Amino acid sequence: MRAKLGRPDMSTHASRHDVPAAGEGGLSVTFLGVTTLLISDGDSAVMTDGFFSRPGLLQVALRKVEPSLDRIDAVLERALGDAGVDGLEAVVPVHSHFDHALDSAVVAERTGALLIGGTSTANVGRGGGLAPERIRVVAPGDTVQCGPFALTFIASAHSSPDRHPGTIDEPVVPPARAGAYRCGEAWSVLLTHTSGRTALLHGSAGYVPGSLVGHDAEVAYLGVGQLGVQPVDDIEAYWKHTVRAVGARRVVLTHWDDFFRPLDQPLRALPYAADDLDVTMRVLDRLAAADGVSLHLPTVWRREDPRADPAG
Repeated sequence: MRAKLGRPDMSTHASRHDVPAAGEGGLSVTFLGVTTLLISDGDSAVMTDGFFSRPGLLQVALRKVEPSLDRIDAVLERALGDAGVDGLEAVVPVHSHFDHALDSAVVAERTGALLIGGTSTANVGRGGGLAPERIRVVAPGDTVQCGPFALTFIASAHSSPDRHPGTIDEPVVPPARAGAYRCGEAWSVLLTHTSGRTALLHGSAGYVPGSLVGHDAEVAYLGVGQLGVQPVDDIEAYWKHTVRAVGARRVVLTHWDDFFRPLDQPLRALPYAADDLDVTMRVLDRLAAADGVSLHLPTVWRREDPRADPAG
């Protein structure tokens, strides 16, 4: 079969970038590419991943990668400033591939945050020079209180294929090959704010059957990287074991953007060689309509509130 060339046209999905803007003083979520989310209540904040360096494809394929301090500092200054916070309570990589965890130690150091994850994430932090007291290793089922945010870690799985499987058993000292950033422990993170707001932060389009049963979340931030090249039955199962499992009524899709492109350029979809966002949207649209769930794409840099009234 001839390979499909090009990439999805994001203009055909423009109407999906309709998550309401957050008001002043309330809880907000800022999408910063891939599965990086800044969740803030105006006083405190936590962040998933914190991946901002976004090295180009040729560098990733042929050379070593390392955090770009200039890019990291530029994003943090803008995003934290917009959210009205000076630092972070925690940085939480959803797993330890380079497009999630490469910058996590630097982001934690810059923001005063705790780096939280499994042993693989801890070895990224150690290799990045983060002090031991700033690294917290968790096990499945653990809940960590981070200011007004409670984060519960549920074991999950990476989407197929996992190009760098396995665990990171020694500190990764950058620069290093992208393959050194093996997946490690993958997580579904259930976030609860003291206001009662809840969200599922699910970064990779894999799942552990039944792992989320008994947990509730009003909103799901759902990673869809590589989902569009899976059989339809697998896409339906993914929805069942994530969105339906937690009873989410609104779903915001992440991990659809081409992470080899700098964040200061307009986001574009991953190429068809890696994923097919058009297929993902078509199947998930059908599932969302059947379940009465609203389906959205986030807008980069914008403080958003997925629970707000769109007409508000």
